[in-house]
Amino acid sequence: MVAPRLGAGAERFVTIMRFQHRAVPIVLAAVLIDTIGFGIVMPVLPTLIVQLKGGSLADAARTGGALLIAFAAAQFFAGPIFGNLGDRFGRRPVLLTAMVAFAIDYALMAFAPTIGWLFLGRIIAGVAGAIYGPANAVLADVTPPEKRGETFGLMGAAFGTGFIIGPAIGGLLAGFGPRAPFLVAGALAVLNACWMAAAMPETLEAADRRPFAWRRANAFGAFKPLFHAGGAAPLLIVAFCWQLGQMVYPATWAFWCEIRFGWSPHLIGLSLAASGVTMALTQVFVTGRAIRRFGELGTVMIGISVAVATFTAITFATTGWMVFALIALGSLTGLVFPGINALLSNGVDSANQGALQGGMASLGSVAEVIGPLAMTQTLAFGAEHGAPGAAFLLAAALAAVALAVLWWGIVRLKRPTVAQFR
Repeated sequence: MVAPRLGAGAERFVTIMRFQHRAVPIVLAAVLIDTIGFGIVMPVLPTLIVQLKGGSLADAARTGGALLIAFAAAQFFAGPIFGNLGDRFGRRPVLLTAMVAFAIDYALMAFAPTIGWLFLGRIIAGVAGAIYGPANAVLADVTPPEKRGETFGLMGAAFGTGFIIGPAIGGLLAGFGPRAPFLVAGALAVLNACWMAAAMPETLEAADRRPFAWRRANAFGAFKPLFHAGGAAPLLIVAFCWQLGQMVYPATWAFWCEIRFGWSPHLIGLSLAASGVTMALTQVFVTGRAIRRFGELGTVMIGISVAVATFTAITFATTGWMVFALIALGSLTGLVFPGINALLSNGVDSANQGALQGGMASLGSVAEVIGPLAMTQTLAFGAEHGAPGAAFLLAAALAAVALAVLWWGIVRLKRPTVAQFR
């Protein structure tokens, strides 16, 4: 449930947009629709799975985890391929193909007669969701170097906005049936594809294109920089444990809310939107101040400590108001990843920043495959044995491991966090 940092404000947004290429708003809309489409289906997914497959909500949670794994695995392998296809054929055809694929995915999800069609749709969505490389490439193509930081901030704003409004819309549309959100998401994808086809120019000049090579499109190659990280090993372990624990939210939240409290899709959507809003507010108003006051390392330790407490409290929550209170407290966990990224970035020279971030993205993709499997299986097992909050207890344990590694590997041994990693 971690949302990226939002832009500095509406006035800054308008100023940047006024001076940017006409491809920028189209690309931002594509990212927004991708994120809305992911969030819009979360409140209704438990109901839809039960309708198609039957069985209990615990069984549906296992299926939901498998759907997330299919999505993440497809995205993991498709990401480098999409990026290299964009370098070979241009950004426009790759992004247009992705938006059409999104529309097909949502149509499959809306009219799926069996659970197998849902899996096919999630695989297509995972492939199409690998648009962030080409989308970022468009922004780099059309933006002067001195303004790229602000423009990439708009990408984060689009992602964060979609994460907030997607679940809220999904919860509202659930009143028209569990398939209604998919129809709306598909219509948005079609509209954006039409806008892209009619108005988006190609941003990569023919002279700057390069041949497609499978060796560059190998997803596993992105891990190579991490093998040489040396002194960064404790931070990489912390980052991986943290990302695994955070998967409890997208993998189990909707199922847990319905199993534990009998919440409707509407209320589930509101809770997800509340999480997005509080996380965004933390990113805008708290993260920078916390890093200035406590430093990157101290900020990460505060965020992880709050996570251990929040996950544990959610495990034993007995009423709905407690959950919303814990959502507000849990927004402080948004301090963790910016701090970890800063610590890692400070330990790598400028020539290797891109490689490190690519390796971190691949590490996150692995967590997105393993995490849903572990969390949904734990949720289902706990629900069947009278402990529906078991998945959050697992998340608390993973956060505690991350905190222990951070303390033992860096604080206690007094490792430098800014020195160059080997």
